[in-house]
Amino acid sequence: MSSPISHHNPNDGESPAPSEEATADQKAQMEQAYAQMRRKLRMTRLAEDIDHKIMVLSGKGGVGKSTVATGLALSLARQGKKVGILDIDITGPNIPKMLGIEDTELHVEDSQIHPADGPNGLKVMSMAFLLEDPDKPVIWRGPIKLGAIQQFIGDVAWGKLDALVIDFPPGTSDEPLTVAQSLPNIDGMVIVTTPQDVALLDSRKSINFSKTVKIPVLGVVENMSGYTIRGNAEPNSQISVMGPQGVPVEATTNEDGEWTVTLDLFKKGGGQSAAEEFEVPFLGSLPFDPGIVRGGDDGVHRIVAEPEGQTAKAFDTVVANLMAQLAKGEDDAPEIL
Repeated sequence: MSSPISHHNPNDGESPAPSEEATADQKAQMEQAYAQMRRKLRMTRLAEDIDHKIMVLSGKGGVGKSTVATGLALSLARQGKKVGILDIDITGPNIPKMLGIEDTELHVEDSQIHPADGPNGLKVMSMAFLLEDPDKPVIWRGPIKLGAIQQFIGDVAWGKLDALVIDFPPGTSDEPLTVAQSLPNIDGMVIVTTPQDVALLDSRKSINFSKTVKIPVLGVVENMSGYTIRGNAEPNSQISVMGPQGVPVEATTNEDGEWTVTLDLFKKGGGQSAAEEFEVPFLGSLPFDPGIVRGGDDGVHRIVAEPEGQTAKAFDTVVANLMAQLAKGEDDAPEIL
């Protein structure tokens, strides 16, 4: 009987050679892991390079949060501090437009994005700089959006800063949670509200969110708090101005016949009441100023256009109170569970 024929496979006992496609996939995964590691290291360095990291939130839209965030950053920069502002609103970035730098082209070097230069030496980073068509909506699912936020934090060459102001979209969902979990040693949150009850209900949610992620509230800012009008009449005389809901407001002219009246268009004092209710600081009130709207459209913030005006002085007061809270040194780095 003839013996069986054996077939020898030269690759027996050896792994098959990887295909070019598999090798490319492995290389891409290694490069991605390396990029993530570098980003994480840069995030850690931010704790050393940036003295104060301030989140600016609101529970609802329409309260002027981005305007307040920009004003805080400009007011700090006007005092000679090195300040950056990070516009984390992926789907509605407006801060470059407010600062008149929306056409800036960003510079990239050594895999890091260098922020744009704004007024008063302000460093600015926003999704608006990366959009080819500003009228095209950004429709991203959560994971893509969160990845972009982490890149904004870790891939931007901020350098040494006294303060980084971070402006968020309204609400307390993905964006602030991602930043709270990614950025080391956040000093705290500034909650922006307006005096009416609906806005105050949402500001309470923001305050409770801060407790959930163990980041302190640096204070509440009441925006659009009172509209001041001025006029001239007979010296040392009484004048009457029809206020909200048809209630007259009385005033007395001075020796030159000048008078001022502040109308509480959206009620008054609600922000301070919310701060007292939750035992958090009240940083101050900002006036209702039509010039803020014009300045936002023209790319010249009110603080830049009228640095000695009523709005700029109100921002200076809020910033002074904010710096007092930061100086207390009671806010340890948060531990996110």
